[in-house]
Amino acid sequence: MNREIKRVSIVVLCMFLALFVSTSIIQVGVSDSLNADGRNTRTLDDSYQVQRGSILVAGKPVAESVPSTDAYNYQREYPQGLLYSAVTGFFPVSGAPTGIEGAMNGELSGTSSDDFFTQLQNLMTGKHPQGNSVELTIDPVAQQAAYDALGSQQGAVVVIEPKTGRILAMVSKPDFDPNTLAVHDVSKVDAAYQKLLDASGSPLINKSINELNPPGSTMKPVVTSAAFESGDFTKDSTFPNPASLTLPGTDTTIHNASFTSCGSGKTASIETAQVLSCNIPMAELGMKLGSSAIKQQAEAYGFNHQFSIPMRVSPSVYPGYTDLAPLAMSAFGQADDKATPLQMAMVSAGIANGGVVMQPTLVQSVLTPDLQVRESFQAKEFGRAISKKTADTETQLMTEGVDSGVASNARIDGVEVAGKTGTAQHGADDPYTLWFTGFAPANNPQYAIAVMVDNGGGLGQDGDGNSVAAPIAKKVLEAVLGK
Repeated sequence: MNREIKRVSIVVLCMFLALFVSTSIIQVGVSDSLNADGRNTRTLDDSYQVQRGSILVAGKPVAESVPSTDAYNYQREYPQGLLYSAVTGFFPVSGAPTGIEGAMNGELSGTSSDDFFTQLQNLMTGKHPQGNSVELTIDPVAQQAAYDALGSQQGAVVVIEPKTGRILAMVSKPDFDPNTLAVHDVSKVDAAYQKLLDASGSPLINKSINELNPPGSTMKPVVTSAAFESGDFTKDSTFPNPASLTLPGTDTTIHNASFTSCGSGKTASIETAQVLSCNIPMAELGMKLGSSAIKQQAEAYGFNHQFSIPMRVSPSVYPGYTDLAPLAMSAFGQADDKATPLQMAMVSAGIANGGVVMQPTLVQSVLTPDLQVRESFQAKEFGRAISKKTADTETQLMTEGVDSGVASNARIDGVEVAGKTGTAQHGADDPYTLWFTGFAPANNPQYAIAVMVDNGGGLGQDGDGNSVAAPIAKKVLEAVLGK
């Protein structure tokens, strides 16, 4: 009899241990991913029973929960909904939250694994549960300036602090009002959501991190970085300077934007090619460098890498090329090159930071309901992309590009600005994508910026990066430098 009791006791003990281990794994190991799963409607329903934490910018809420008189207990509100929609996302009664609302859902709802013991304490004491607040890295001056400068254009603006990777502004347009997607009437939410899905310009897509476009000539600093890092080229290295070039093995002929040679000489230097943004010398440089060197350099800046800020960022793409013709075109940001505005801001930020690229982030800290800092942002290096010497050379070339080159509309009186424009082609008759990326002050960088304007800025194929994107960057930089 004792032997049978002992066997049963061992089986019960094993079952208890298995239950304990599986519960611990779920609670501690995978609870955050389960909570973030949009199919987990129970978690979403439960989160309405707690006072969700606020999303803060400079200590003021840009998303907050206030008591309601319906079954949901709390209503989510966005005091400056349009301005911060690309950052906050929205928190719906049906479906999955987006933006910071989704990426930090566990913290905001108080259901993350780090809140496990707080949840137990609340159960034991009967204390009403509250979520944590999330303080963002966004600078309200930079955000407002970027929003105003982009105006009615379709596109995005990103501003980064080069030394830390803190994202100071993130604007995407067309925007949307998250308040319309946070009401407690499911039919109204569904109708508002469908209206946004049907709207032109895809307002629900965060163009700063999830829209990929050819980077055009903003890719040239990446390619010249690879050249300087190889040790085989300097800014004075020269290439043949024809007015047109037929790509190897094809009938495709490329031109510089001016449809003339790059400057007046029989040859053009790398310096001249970047300052005047000439395609032909860059194509010649790209073919000499080879795909592997350019790809390695692009990846050192962050291409082909999955970033989380903590929202998921679509990886920018430099795929590598086996044929010379697409390789040549990739050297001026065409072929299958694709980039987000965040990525091109990171390129400028890396150059501004002496060659070191920092991990980008939107989250400054997580605060408990009693406003104690539970988690604080720590700057982290993504890696060294280029040497300090190469960074200094790139800074010189980008500063020349603004002072005397094709990025002249980014000039600011009394401030040295480093920058590079881009005018990226799509189909034969499609509008261009217009770019600017750079940083200021060039001699003591505080802000790195990328501007991307879709749909040719409304000008089809008649606009360019300097006429449309550079003035937007100038307005933003003037605002943050003058605050």
